[in-house]
Order: sequence, then structure tokens, then C-alpha cells
Amino acid sequence: MHFIDVAVPVPLRRTFTYRAETELQTGVRVRVPFGNRQLTGIVIGAAATPRDTSVNIKDIEEILDTSPVLAPVMVRLAQWLWQYYHHSPGEVLHTMLPVKIRKGEKTGPDEETYLVPSAMQAEKGSLERAPKQQSCLHDIQTRAETKRVLTQRYSAAVISALKEKGLITESRHTPGPQPQRWLDTLAIAEKPVPDKEQAVAVAALTNTSGFSVSLLEGVTGSGKTEVYLQTIESILKNGRQVLILVPEIGLTPQTVARFQERFSIDVGVLHSQLNDRQRLRVWQQAKDGELGLIIGTRSAIFTPLKFPGMLIVDEEHDESYKQQDGVRYHARDLAVMRAKEENIPLVLGTATPSLESLNNALAGRYAHLTLSQRAGGASATNMHLLDIRDQVVNAGLADGILPVMRRHLEQGNQVLVFINRRGFAPALLCHHCGYTMHCSRCDRPYTVHRAQNVLQCHHCAGTRAIPKQCEQCHSQDMVTAGVGTEQVEGALAHLFPDAPQVRIDSDAVRGKDKLQHTLNAINRRDYQLLIGTQILSKGHHFPHVTLVVVLDCDGALFSGDFRASEKLGQLVTQLAGRAGRASKPGEMWLQTHNPDHPLLLDLIHNGYAHFARHELTERKAALLPPHASQIVIRAEAGEAGQAFGFLNQCKAEIHRVATHNPPAQAGPLPGLIEKRQGRYRFMLVLTHAKRAPLHEALRLALPGISALPEAGRVRWSVDVDPTDFS
Repeated sequence: MHFIDVAVPVPLRRTFTYRAETELQTGVRVRVPFGNRQLTGIVIGAAATPRDTSVNIKDIEEILDTSPVLAPVMVRLAQWLWQYYHHSPGEVLHTMLPVKIRKGEKTGPDEETYLVPSAMQAEKGSLERAPKQQSCLHDIQTRAETKRVLTQRYSAAVISALKEKGLITESRHTPGPQPQRWLDTLAIAEKPVPDKEQAVAVAALTNTSGFSVSLLEGVTGSGKTEVYLQTIESILKNGRQVLILVPEIGLTPQTVARFQERFSIDVGVLHSQLNDRQRLRVWQQAKDGELGLIIGTRSAIFTPLKFPGMLIVDEEHDESYKQQDGVRYHARDLAVMRAKEENIPLVLGTATPSLESLNNALAGRYAHLTLSQRAGGASATNMHLLDIRDQVVNAGLADGILPVMRRHLEQGNQVLVFINRRGFAPALLCHHCGYTMHCSRCDRPYTVHRAQNVLQCHHCAGTRAIPKQCEQCHSQDMVTAGVGTEQVEGALAHLFPDAPQVRIDSDAVRGKDKLQHTLNAINRRDYQLLIGTQILSKGHHFPHVTLVVVLDCDGALFSGDFRASEKLGQLVTQLAGRAGRASKPGEMWLQTHNPDHPLLLDLIHNGYAHFARHELTERKAALLPPHASQIVIRAEAGEAGQAFGFLNQCKAEIHRVATHNPPAQAGPLPGLIEKRQGRYRFMLVLTHAKRAPLHEALRLALPGISALPEAGRVRWSVDVDPTDFS
């Protein structure tokens, strides 16, 4: 009889011991009894013989796998993850697995339909007038492809015609693994000659072996993707796999297309718009070593690799890499640990490095590669501040910006107008008594969505019809306050009626492939005016955009979040990078009531690199990350006093156990959004100059915190290295 440690998906920060008749491999799934339920758990390893013989150790009921679903390297990564983020082992391991694997389904591939050539030979000349059929038949004769893959290349009519002529037939069987199958089709398309800085970066990354982290800091449009392409060429040729993370689903299609065009291989894609079966298929192919290249968003960091060669995190600064609920991991930081475990290089690429990554590079912990010039001879975007004090402002557009926009439009160029608020206006109020329509569940104003004729809360997604009169005084004089993308769109249609325009926000591009179709239309020059939110700032290539206008950059100058200035610097720089990416020069104008603000002046005159290094100096003086470590304990409850009281008890428990070198404790403080979905939200911020004492204090305090009576009455969580205090 053997004792086995099993991680089960429950919110308890421990594993559980079970009994098995045979020794089990680490990483296999087992069905185990847990209370009055049956759960699917993951074997972590052998357990020591229990000293307490009075404890009733239950038997494992079923072994679900003959081989591990998680390789030892992934189990070690999971152990680091649950220890560093102070989370439940079972929930961490289940986060790492596809949904169907979590539910106990089989891991092998399903039976598939293959199209195969029949015994009948095509008569000479019979397909001369059907080149598509000819090409399809050739592919079927020379490559073992499934019907699913072939229908992505050829229409159903082409395949049906070949069937009717008796030239192909269907065959069903379960495919076996085809490790390194990309080597059969790998062909390098013509590639540009790298400039001097790109060549240095490619050489440095290509000659890297074993674990290393390199920060590739390249100005927008400097050709970072070309550096990735030329770097991974030799890795793919050597039969090794590359995993690339991108921050947004919207970036995935264009990235995939570019890599497929260069290498002529299938690329595995992982993001939230895939169904469970599609995600499982890519996961299994990567695990079996069939795919040489996998591109995905945040959770793709958990994709298993049979032949790991390199990890790349593109736009490493992006906030979307941080998971904000459940297991609150940061994919960039996890990539560092995974590269270390796999003993492979990691590349972090961005034009606007996070202060954490920049600090590591400046301290020599990361290699630092820079691309200071735009590729193809494109010039840097000229950045300007527009002082809008005392100017007439209509729908967020100051009179002073209109002639600039008109000049660019008359030259046949595209203009991007940025405002980071979707909807028509951020508030609806009574012009008579001043009452503001607000969401009772969140205590926040409703956003007006005039296109749908609704008010919507952007915190809980609750909606209601736009009222015809005030709820307080019954006046019918209801007016909007503030500006959103819908209002800007309407104003620009009136100001520039001859310029076709498109709005790009999460309302306008909702639906599968809508964003990609819109981006393609922009690059076809179907539109001249682009109005949108942060979706437009993220790495898109718009060769015909020559002007970027930022309508409101003042909000971040006075935020309570110490990261607000860093985020503003990154956003402004990324937006500036959308202009002047081809032969035409670009310019950017930021409308502001604070033209003398030192942050804006530093960005405009010195660029992000100088601005970021100055920010690091200020953070060091204030003992803030990355020169200190932070952990936030969050609590929310239906009554504010409950959440506040629980965090006060947490504070006392940490003070009790951390007698040596304790962390500084700030709070309990209300969240920047104090109420959401009917629950009051508070936080306790723990800060220490060194990471180890901070984590040790929390580790010692967590058992006592978990045992508090209030712990079962409030919703609470631990957030390590927080990036958002809302």
C-alpha cells in the first residue's frame, strides 16, 4: 500500500493524502472521494507515512491516466506558483489544464476523418480547367491531412467535386502523435535584411543557450517582430518549439498570419474565443511535440512543450498579462520561472518596458537589447501638447485641433482619435436639481449608450432604459455630462462629413472576427477617421495613419494609483507609435488643461526611455515597486463594516506573527471603486523592501487568518504584486 499526495480543486492551501495499491506517477489524474463528493485531483508525489493513525485515509477510487497529463517541469512550476501566490494547490493545477482535462475526460486525440486518394486515377486533362481541384488532389496525395484541415484551405464544393469524380474518399481513424512534424513543411520565405541594431539583437538571441532573460526594448515600429522571426528560425530548424504570448485576442490573427507566411507551418493558437475542444486539441498537439509554434494570450503560458526551445512575451508591459481574479498570477513573471525550469531563453519585447522589467535590465539581471530607430527609414512621431484652456470644446474636440485634423484628411491620410471611454457619455444628470443617475449596486454613475438607448454600469454590466424624467424632482430636463466614443463619432460625422469613419471599442467590435475585419478595412483605407479606445493602441500597424489625437490625458495626472503615470506614459507612447509607420511622417497632439505638467513635458521632449528612468528614481525614493514588494489582502461584503473589520483582524494577526522585520501595513483602505455589484470593497496593503520577509509574514499569518470567524462571512483574496488598486 502506498500513500499519495493529491491536489484537489478546493480553496484550501494544502494537498491531501490518499492511499493507492500501486505507486503512481507525479502528474497523473485520479478520482478521489472528498467529503460527500468525488473530485478529479492531480498526483503531486509520494506522501510520508502518516504519524497520526487515527486519521482515516481514504483510497483513490480511479486512476484516470496511464501517463502524466503534467510533466515534472510543469508540476514544479505549479508548486512555485501556489507557494509564491499563496493559493490553493488544487486550484492552481486545474488552472493550468484545459477544461476537458479538468473534468476527467480522456487526453488522447479524437477519431478524425481523413481525405485520402482513391484507387481511381485522374484522367489526363480532366482537371486542367479546375486548378483548385488539382491543387487539392495534389495535397491529399502528398500530405496526410484531416478533412478538418483541408476544409480550411479548400471549399466544400472543391472537395465534393473530387468525391463525385471518384478521385478521393474518406477514411476515419485516431491519429497518433507526429512529433516535430513541422520539419516536413518548414520553408523560410524571403525575409528583409535586418538593420544594424536588429542584426545585433538577432545575433545575441540566436547565440543564447540555456536559461536567460533578454529585454528587447525597441521604439514603436522598430521591427521587434522581425527580430522574433529571424531569431526563432534556427530554433524551429533544430526541432525545438517556441511559445509566444501576445496581450490581446485582437493581435493574434495578424501575428499568426505573419508567422505562417514566413515559415509555412501550422501555428497553434490559444485564446478565450476558442471552444473547449479546440483548446484541448492545440494543448495536446503542443504536448506531443507536433506544433513548432504556439501563439496565445495570458493562459497560454501553461501550454506543455515536448521540445521547449524559447519563450517570447510580446508587449511585456501590458496589464492584461496579470490575472485579476482566481489565481492572480502574472504571465510575464511566470514566463521567467518557466524559462528557468525548462532551461531555455526568454525574450521580453516592448517599446515601453514595465518598470519591473526595466529595473531588472538596468541592474544586469536581464540582458538589455535596444532598437532605437524605426524600420524602413520611417521617422519618429512628432509629439505636441495642445493647451485647451479657454478654447471652445465640442464633444471633447477643442477648436484648435480641427485645422490640424482637416489638413491630414485633405492630404488623403488617416487620423486616429483616442478617448478611453466607450458609450456616449459617462453620466446622465438632471439639469434642474443635479441628481445623477447611478447604479445602486456599485454607487457609480451609469454610462449613457445612446445607440442602444440604455444606461449601463461599466462595473457590474447592469443596464436600464434611459429615463425621460428625473427620479428626484421629475423634471424632464435630463442632460449628459462628459464625453465617450459614441459622442465623438457623432461630432466628427458632422464636422467632417466627407471622411468615412469607424468606431473601435468593445461595443462596436463585439462578435467573432469583427475586430479583425475592421482592422483589415482600415488598412484597405476604407476609413479615414478612426475613433476608439485602448484597443487601438495595442501593436496594430496602420501605415496610412499620420495623425493621432488624444482628447483627454489629464485624468491620469491626478490618480490615486501610483502606477497611473507609468500607465499614461506607456499609453501615450504606444498611441504615438500608430502614426508615421511608413514613408509619411506622423504627428501626435495631446489635448490638456495642464500643458506645464512635468510628466507630460518629460514624455513629449525626452521620450518614454528617459521618463521611465526618472519614474524609477521617484519609486525608489518612495519605497514603491519595483524597489519594494507588495501584497494586497482584499475583502468584500454586503456591509462595509464586515469587510473593514475582517481586514483589521488580518492586520492584527500579521502584527502578531511577524515579530521580526515586519512589513509596513497600510489600511484597511477602500478600493478605488469602493462598491461593486452590491458589495463593499476594502484592501490591506503590505509593503516591504525585501520580498522574502514579506512572503514569510503572510505565510505565517494565513492559517490564523483562515481560522477567523469572519473569514467565512466575507469574500477575501490575496493579490501578490498587485497592478490594479481599483
